[in-house]
Amino acid sequence: MVDQDLRSTALEAVHRSLGATFTDFAGWQMPVRYDSDLAEHRAVRESAGIFDLSHMGEIHLRGPRAGEALDHALAGKLSAMSVGRAKYSLLLTEDGGVIDDVITYRLAQDHFLVVANASNAEVDSHELTERAKGFDVEVDDASDRTSLIAVQGPASEQILLDALLGADGGVEGITAEDLTSMRNYRFAAGSYRGHELLIARTGYTGEDGFELYVSDELAAALWEQLSAAGGDRLTPCGLACRDTLRLEAGMPLYGNELGRDIFPAQTGMERVVALSSKGDFVGRAGIEAADLSDRPVLVGLVADGRRAARAGAQVRDGEGREVGAIASGALSPTLGHPIAMAFVRTDVAEPGTELIADVRGKDLPVRVVELPFYRRG
Repeated sequence: MVDQDLRSTALEAVHRSLGATFTDFAGWQMPVRYDSDLAEHRAVRESAGIFDLSHMGEIHLRGPRAGEALDHALAGKLSAMSVGRAKYSLLLTEDGGVIDDVITYRLAQDHFLVVANASNAEVDSHELTERAKGFDVEVDDASDRTSLIAVQGPASEQILLDALLGADGGVEGITAEDLTSMRNYRFAAGSYRGHELLIARTGYTGEDGFELYVSDELAAALWEQLSAAGGDRLTPCGLACRDTLRLEAGMPLYGNELGRDIFPAQTGMERVVALSSKGDFVGRAGIEAADLSDRPVLVGLVADGRRAARAGAQVRDGEGREVGAIASGALSPTLGHPIAMAFVRTDVAEPGTELIADVRGKDLPVRVVELPFYRRG
């Protein structure tokens, strides 16, 4: 049964035809899996998976001062980014906490695209609109007319070449060389069947891969074309395996490792904040004034066996004293043992430190390790 209160992407009919199981994610009806979480996870690590990420937000800023507006609005220095590049950044509160983590693409000298997490898309759009006031820039929230399809995994480049860049691929303005020479956090812009298409070498899985932005009306055609060309190399993947993939790669999830009450330095993201390379921006004063001496920091935890600590579980030291809490945890499909990211006191954050995590009332010995847990070879 369809929940009438949930929003659907332009690909919902495709997902239903594939037998997807759905979940409510940030007010959207999204496929959580099609068959097996484990099989989908392994497909991305070993070949390729295709994801519908159309619940994400796409916010355009156009105008001669668009770069300056984003320098003011975000923690990074976006005005220094070249056309054709993308940059990870943070949208901060006045106090220095994290409203959202975003990726910004520079489409032209006076045109940027900010991609927001689904749970924060409307908030981000409002914040960017407010922060752009006083600059010569137009903010256009295109989330309701844009679909986002990700193809992730070691076979992703060849699948895109086979699907889109042949004589009948329907893509213009993007060549095979554009794709094969594209580095991480770069993109190419062209058209697909007469409509704008953006192909970026970005992703949230820890694997090589691409994210494709296209109009809603062509999303199903693009998905089917990629799937047909991918064949057995390409597996439809839901949000469940996307979560275990990003956890293995040590990538933060808003609401778990990021939030309004969490400063970037607590998660090791102080490098994302351009304190030395630009002037004032929203959140700068809050970060500079913050006392982080008693704030917990994010670490990786590993354990033996098959039981995994879940988000919210308590972490204790050897004396039984509470020293932190799990932010995200799972049994790693790739590594075969439990992993977690947790916020813990700085005095127990050194790699090699032995701690205890609570797993449904039972003690699980864990060890602090450096992030990420997994790096592609």
